[in-house]
Amino acid sequence: MKRESVYIVEDEETTRDGVAVFLESRYRVKAFPDAESAIDAVQAEPPDLVLLDIGLPGMSGLEALRVMKDRSSDIHFIMITAYEDVPTVVSAMKGGAHDYVVKPLQMEALEVNIRNALDAVRVKRDVQSLQERCLREDLPCIVGESDAIQEVMEFVDAVAKSQDTPVLILGETGTGKELVASAIHYRSPRFKGPLVSVNCAAIPKELIESELFGYERGAFSGAAASGKKGIVEEADGGTLFLDEVGDLSMEAQAKLLRFLEEGEFYRVGGTKKFRVDVRVISVTNKDLKSGIVKGWFREDLYYRLSVVKVEVPSLDYRREDIVPIARHYLAEYNRKFRKSFAGFSPEAEAALTAHPWKGNVRELKNVIERAVLFGRSDRLTAPDLGWKEAQGSEPAMSCEAGISCPPLSPAGVDLDALRASLEGYYIEEALRMTGGNESAAALLLNLNHQTFRYRRKRIGK
Repeated sequence: MKRESVYIVEDEETTRDGVAVFLESRYRVKAFPDAESAIDAVQAEPPDLVLLDIGLPGMSGLEALRVMKDRSSDIHFIMITAYEDVPTVVSAMKGGAHDYVVKPLQMEALEVNIRNALDAVRVKRDVQSLQERCLREDLPCIVGESDAIQEVMEFVDAVAKSQDTPVLILGETGTGKELVASAIHYRSPRFKGPLVSVNCAAIPKELIESELFGYERGAFSGAAASGKKGIVEEADGGTLFLDEVGDLSMEAQAKLLRFLEEGEFYRVGGTKKFRVDVRVISVTNKDLKSGIVKGWFREDLYYRLSVVKVEVPSLDYRREDIVPIARHYLAEYNRKFRKSFAGFSPEAEAALTAHPWKGNVRELKNVIERAVLFGRSDRLTAPDLGWKEAQGSEPAMSCEAGISCPPLSPAGVDLDALRASLEGYYIEEALRMTGGNESAAALLLNLNHQTFRYRRKRIGK
């Protein structure tokens, strides 16, 4: 296996040589005393990782980071600094650095940082490889590197092994619930069978039975002379995908429940009993449990549909996936529109990461499609996306700024809830200010990286 390459850019000779000697048994190492010579080497042969000193003579490390990132966006950077200058380090992180280390360097700790960065390189390459395969083979592709989306993918892999277990997929509009359903189908033993989709919200209640189960000739006025197969029958041997299942009328819910419980049905106007072999995957953006309480969704149908369930997270909860998803759609629309954009400018990536994305992945996809159609340079810029600069502004420190304040009552305030709200607010703000970079966000909050990750996971941010 080819060893990974690491460039060291450090003007202090003893530090540069010491790091090079320590790493050369594990990696292909090249060392440079200044940014200018390193940039030439990166241009000729991009490495996997660059250890880059911030305080270089001549061109600074921050400027070198920008230039090298522009030459090759796939390189990962670990910045070296003589002291923890928070604004400078945060600038480096926002400029695309993966992590930072402080002099004097501790070699064992440095090795851990390097391994983590190179692991991220491999994940990125795996994602890109998967994206390319999806584009070549036109397969459903869930793009993302975040823990949240990896958990969804683990769910997909596990549930796909079952032939017929019903699945309920929840999530906001535009998060990619349909893509998760497709991924389950194509990874399952049913992948050679049909994937038949029906939008439950689009079928009038008086037609739902005939659309789902079909009808015999002459079953009603206007029926086709030859009769018609229903959607359920079309899905035989494959997967029945019920989109927006929360919009079914109570009457339609009763008919669907009867089919799910018995596995059999009659066509409208017919006497012959049909049996089909289908797996049912349901999708909704509605709170079905609330619907049970309020009386607009059947409890027995809910439990029949949700033998296993998963919620697809919004982009707000996986902001580190925004740029990889944007690159995926850039490749797709490059191919579709016969364009050749090489990627995004750093300002465009910052704008993408900072944008609120209320429409989730669907909105992001639409923005990239428009940018590819109208972009003019070799890389897409922030103006190509429709923005002059990175989005977002500093919110005021108040409950209206995103802190969910517990109510004040005669019994007093729930202090634990208040602490959790404040902690969640600052974690979200730190991530927003650093473009989703956890190391930089932890630095802003005076936390080590592991403590930051623990607290973020504990409060579900």
